[in-house]
Amino acid sequence: MPRIVLYDTTLRDGTQRAGISLSLQDKVQIAHLLAEFGIDYIEGGWPASNPKDTAFFQAVPPRLERSRVAAFGSTRRKGLAPEQDPSLSAIVATGVEVATIFGKASRFQVRHVLETDLEENLRMVGESVRFLRDRGLEVIFDAEHYFDGARDDADYALAVVLAAAEAGANWIVLCDTNGGSLPGFIQREVARVRSQTSVPLGIHAHDDAGLAVANSLAAVEAGATMVQGTINGYGERCGNANLCTIWPNLVFKMGYEAGRPDRLRELTRLARTVAEVANLAPEAGAPYVGENAFTHKAGVHVGAVRKHPEAYEHVPPEWVGQQRRVLVSELAGKSNLLYHYEELRPGSPELAQLVEEVKRLEAQGYQFEDAESSMALLVQRAVGKIPEYYRVERFHVSVTLDDHPITEATVRIRVGSRRLLEVGEGDGPVHALDNALRKALTGIYPELAELKLTDYKVRVLDGRAATASTVRVLVRSEFRAQPVNTVGVSGNILEASWRALLDAIDYSLWTAGIAPAD
Repeated sequence: MPRIVLYDTTLRDGTQRAGISLSLQDKVQIAHLLAEFGIDYIEGGWPASNPKDTAFFQAVPPRLERSRVAAFGSTRRKGLAPEQDPSLSAIVATGVEVATIFGKASRFQVRHVLETDLEENLRMVGESVRFLRDRGLEVIFDAEHYFDGARDDADYALAVVLAAAEAGANWIVLCDTNGGSLPGFIQREVARVRSQTSVPLGIHAHDDAGLAVANSLAAVEAGATMVQGTINGYGERCGNANLCTIWPNLVFKMGYEAGRPDRLRELTRLARTVAEVANLAPEAGAPYVGENAFTHKAGVHVGAVRKHPEAYEHVPPEWVGQQRRVLVSELAGKSNLLYHYEELRPGSPELAQLVEEVKRLEAQGYQFEDAESSMALLVQRAVGKIPEYYRVERFHVSVTLDDHPITEATVRIRVGSRRLLEVGEGDGPVHALDNALRKALTGIYPELAELKLTDYKVRVLDGRAATASTVRVLVRSEFRAQPVNTVGVSGNILEASWRALLDAIDYSLWTAGIAPAD
């Protein structure tokens, strides 16, 4: 099998996604990361379009390890000589070794967008490619709107491609710019162009019909040897072809070489690092690299995975830097609990009771998928391993509304033979409750000073009841550098929060091995 060339355009096409704005430092960081993973071409941006992209080419050399940095631009403007065109001049001025330029391959686009004639467009393509080649650059020609153009006038779309080939283009990339083509059509058109030119072909697909990855792989099957895309599929509108899906598919499913094979085991790190730099949450359902990609919830699935992981996993998770996750939920059977907790024994009454208890609680609105600490407490209490560290007798919260609102919480608890009453103030009811409870307990259990609340989320479970709706509260904390994730559910938001806070305290004391006070 030949090697498939990976071309990344995250730093240009990817930044056209709504909500992404990369600084110069961000772009440089991502470029070095892509080079580390053996991406063959890294498109740095359009130097004629903005000062940031121009500065990028000053900050990054033409080659990064095995990767070549490409500058992007368009064919010359109509009526201008290539030497007079600012876009082409800007590319040459960067000092790059690779230029990627796009030209219209659609009769409709030429007439109604460029507002020029078909022959002038062919001259624009050929002269622009030749101008860059004469200056020693490798030229990648992106035939924009190629597939829409082929549906409209297949002969003209091919004529554009051949004009670039005859002018000396090193690569011709067929672009599904509007993202609306189907894999069968992509495959037929790539094969048709393949039969008409010896210049190597590439594919550039957008995801407007949800088919960018499928179309890219179909193009490879038809003879394309370059795939353009972005990390995590970032891009304008619905995004570009996702290299984090395409790359492992090329290697694991189709047997091609691509990128640095040893780095595929860190693919998840690549995806999440780029998401972090872009200040976007990773997509949990993303193939291969998403948090849910190797997550099992249904009891039947987990039972099979415990015996043979390949029963419900198409590749081992470690191949892409992932880990298998098994969730405990109302869909779970005994296998899910046995997978996680060796304290439980097959056939034990505790196990059967726990399964029913989880289903009962989730029917009330509990969800343990993101509250592993509350789930662990449920299991350990079932087998009698959680002592009573304290007993809550009552709590009370009051809010005084004036120019400076004051929230106070009073907590009465019993620890062994002692009864304690403490008052705490806070920025809100939950904060005040947390402070009051900490004041009451840290004198007896000083370890709790290390428990830090890091996040608090409330979800209304049934909005039809308006302000009387049941709510689910997720509390994320950290204790001795380890996550503590707990949940509480109630029709009263303070009670739901209180239950989650108590679980966080109990879990921290238990994991620290603290004995209950007398």
